[in-house]
This record gives sequence, structure tokens and C-alpha cells, in this order.
Amino acid sequence: MAQASDMRMNGGVPAGVTLWRQIADDIEQAIVRGDYASGTKLPGELEIAERFGVNRHTVRRALAELSERGLVRAERGSGTYVDAARIAYPIRERTRFSEIIGASGRRAGGRLLSSTKEPAPRDVALRLDLQPGSMVVRLDILRSANRVPVSLSTSWLPLEIAPDAARIYRMVRSVTRLLGYLGFADYRRKETRLSAAMADTVQAAKLRLNPGRPLLVVDSVDVAADGRPILTSHARFAADRVELVVENRD
Repeated sequence: MAQASDMRMNGGVPAGVTLWRQIADDIEQAIVRGDYASGTKLPGELEIAERFGVNRHTVRRALAELSERGLVRAERGSGTYVDAARIAYPIRERTRFSEIIGASGRRAGGRLLSSTKEPAPRDVALRLDLQPGSMVVRLDILRSANRVPVSLSTSWLPLEIAPDAARIYRMVRSVTRLLGYLGFADYRRKETRLSAAMADTVQAAKLRLNPGRPLLVVDSVDVAADGRPILTSHARFAADRVELVVENRD
């Protein structure tokens, strides 16, 4: 286990993380850095096992995880090849998660982690053009592509337009379909703010990352056809899996 220990000392792998996930994350980071180009054959299971000081079963579990993330493909009798490309996620006037993921050839997923009705925090009230303390519905959603988590999103809607938002979301599993159900099929993006952060322990666990991995943060406001704010969101994307593409308006 000397090599895995050395990696922890160098900051590459934090202690306390499952071994197969440590290995998967390390290889994913190498792919993102460009150490392994798309189409490149990865080292064999035995070589990877020797590098990390683990058995081949652990390596197989790590490679299976990388396959689930859409980063590699296994070819029987040949080996494991890099098949990686970050999902291009356009930021445009009409930004629809399900459509974007579907256009990349992946299946979009959404799972409601929690919901609550609460007084709007000051910044949320400002974005939704509400009086401070007005009631809103908060939805915490984990979004995925081919079952691989790509973002954690916290969204707020005015309570008066969406008192049953949580129930509807559980039924339709899509914010776009939720808003369509509420009568806002033609909503558009009014404002997008981009920033970055590092994944804390809770975020990392949900996104299947190591703590401290980079996140792309998108704060947005969506409005109805008449310009009324109906949704504001705070989304954290796994930076190794998604690239944000800002599209210029004509």
C-alpha cells in the first residue's frame, strides 16, 4: 500500500475514501488532464493493481465505475479504452437540462433529495422579485447523465405559483416538465452567473467525487413569457464531467 499512501501524502487521494473510488478518481483526473487521450488504451489491470498496491478485483471495480461515468469502454480480449468527453452544457436563453443531456447521447435523470416550504432568503427574494420573507418552495435535486451524477441543484419557486412543486417533480422528474405542468412551457433564462467552488464532504458524496474536487457553480433566474421571475437556481456541476459553454446571442 506504499504507493496509495504516497498519493495521499501528495494530496492526490484523501484518506478514508473507498479504495476503488480512489483509483477511479485518480484515473478520471488523469483523463481530464489529458494524460490519456480519447481512444487511448489504459494500462492493464495488473499494472494498475501494482501501481496502487491493491488486488485486481479492486481495479475491476474502479474500471466499472469509470465505465458508468462514461469515461472508458471495455473491449473483450483487447483491454479498456478511454472514451471520454465532458458533456458540453450550453448556457443560453432557453437552457433545458434534459434536452442538453439527451443531445449528448445520454439519458437524463433527476432525483428529488429534499423539499421544503420556507421564507425566501434575502438573495432569493431579490432574484424572484418578492418581498423579503415571502414563502417559497425549495427543491434540492440530484441530476444525472446515464445514472452518473453531474450536478446538485437547489431551486426556489414562489409558493403562490407552485404549492405542489415537490409532488409534481416526483411525478415528472424534470424541472422543464414541472414548469410546463404549471403552465410555463415557454420560460426563458433571464440571468446566469458563473463561479467556482470546491466540493465539501456532503456534495462530494452525492456527486461521487473526492472532497475538494472542483465544482462549476451556476446561479440563474428563469422568467415566464411576461418577464415574471418564476424560478431561481443554485447548481453545482462536477467540473470533471461537464463544461459550460456560454453562447452569444445574435
